[in-house]
Amino acid sequence: MIETANRNGSQEARKLLQYLNDCAGKKMITGQHTQTNPMEEVGYIKSITGREPFLRGFELLGYSPNINYEDADEACLTEVAENKGTMETALAWAKENNASGINCILTFSFHWFSPLGGRDKSFYAKNTDFDPEKVLVDGSPENRAFYSDMDKIAEILEKFKLEKVPVLWRPFHESYGKWFWWGCKGPEVACKLYRMMFDYYVHEKHLDNLVWVWNCDVASAYPGDEYVDVNSIDVYLEEKKATDYRAEYEKLVSACGKNKVCALAEVGYNPDIDLVKESGTPWAYYMTWSKEFAMDGVRNTKDELCRMYSSDYSVKL
Repeated sequence: MIETANRNGSQEARKLLQYLNDCAGKKMITGQHTQTNPMEEVGYIKSITGREPFLRGFELLGYSPNINYEDADEACLTEVAENKGTMETALAWAKENNASGINCILTFSFHWFSPLGGRDKSFYAKNTDFDPEKVLVDGSPENRAFYSDMDKIAEILEKFKLEKVPVLWRPFHESYGKWFWWGCKGPEVACKLYRMMFDYYVHEKHLDNLVWVWNCDVASAYPGDEYVDVNSIDVYLEEKKATDYRAEYEKLVSACGKNKVCALAEVGYNPDIDLVKESGTPWAYYMTWSKEFAMDGVRNTKDELCRMYSSDYSVKL
């Protein structure tokens, strides 16, 4: 069985990583992001295809310890409110489906409101002056706030560990861009934050149920194989086209190497399942982003969803 980057990875985490590796190049796991308790995107897909995504992505933004409710617009407050309680929903779904083995997969994103300061959606760099480089200074206010937030999020992740539920954990995503605070000083700084979190969650918090997902295709920022279980990338094409995302795969493995299984952690347009099968591009899974990306009937049409979920190459519920 493949070893996790965390040498003390739980049996469930190791089985999940092995499953991803077994699928890559032979099957492709369907995935959908959702960040509300009704999980309306999943209901929409089921109403059209009769099936559900095998992988379900949940969001921790509403669990950020430092949300400035006094200086947030209506859109921010709504998003935070809708996100409350979804970790309980995620845990219940995983327990129900995985009672007899790997019959579904959880992955978590974290649009982390800046640990200090900030206004509105302060996971965006434009809404906070929080400096990720200062987190690297032991004992700094930024460093203390960073670890304080990690402690609170660890309490949530601990609940999944106690229930023996593995989680694909994808912190500091899209660090190749400067739009989030953790990437505003460059992906190399985000890489150092990722390593700090890995060391803290693995060696201090013993969150052995986490499967660690890196989400950047910049070679100089790669944390190293010893910190990563899955290499991933987010892709939002400017124009829709039928694609297996082969070019994105080649760029990712060029930056991060071929030692790890690869995934499309976020897409706006689903991959063409027939093209993926034909090319054998070894994506383990894809995850469509939430709301209009899943349900507007334009980015991913009903016919395309039916073709994806009826294919013998896709893995679904």
